[in-house]
Amino acid sequence: MEPLVIAGKAFQSRLIVGTGKYKDGAEMQRAIEASGAEMVTVAVRRVNLDRSKESLLDFIDPQRYFLLPNTAGCYTAEEAIRAARLGREVGLSNWVKIEVIGDQRTLYPDVLATVEATSVLVKEGFTVLPYTSDDIVVAKKLIDAGAAAVMPLGAPIGSGLGIQNVANLRILRELITEVPLIVDAGVGTASDAALAMELGADAVLMNSGIALADDPVLMAEAMQHAILAGRQAYCAGRMPRKLYATASSPLEGISR
Repeated sequence: MEPLVIAGKAFQSRLIVGTGKYKDGAEMQRAIEASGAEMVTVAVRRVNLDRSKESLLDFIDPQRYFLLPNTAGCYTAEEAIRAARLGREVGLSNWVKIEVIGDQRTLYPDVLATVEATSVLVKEGFTVLPYTSDDIVVAKKLIDAGAAAVMPLGAPIGSGLGIQNVANLRILRELITEVPLIVDAGVGTASDAALAMELGADAVLMNSGIALADDPVLMAEAMQHAILAGRQAYCAGRMPRKLYATASSPLEGISR
């Protein structure tokens, strides 16, 4: 299959994984490896930046994985901008996944603040991948602000509900052609990931669906297969849906 290309950088895997909620760093390390992911997102606020004690970065080889710092836990554009700058200053990356949360209970994004933070950081030379709602108007504003991808939620963060907004994701897929469309949040199991890809997503970013499984390493491997199968199915093009049956073996030409 063709690679995923974001801001000119190619990735063979279309699965992006997070690093939170694992029981320990060793389990996280095994799960990331089993997932086949090449891009790994880390919360700037959760990384021990001075490396004086054990850190997430002790379990992620930067020569093997592309680090994508994120601004998880930020509730204003200013907080997100500050976190992104900090991540770059300590050498994590000049790429950033922008999260600006607007509601504490649902963890839905503050889209106005997200557009603002994206605009500021793009001007400062960052490659910005914003977590956002599934609103096409907001998506277009983010693209106009210079976002390198658009990352709408499939369901609330950490809910495991699966893809709840099929129609909106279809609209986004049809109307967004300038940058990759990455489903971010809500995936609970492999069929959810496959559905996201069958809807035309270019990639899926997930954390809880793997980390909170009974066997995170096995689930990570399942997600790898689901992403590939969903992408192949989308590229192959599904058969048309019909109201009535059509015989698998046509009757025409069969003697009676």
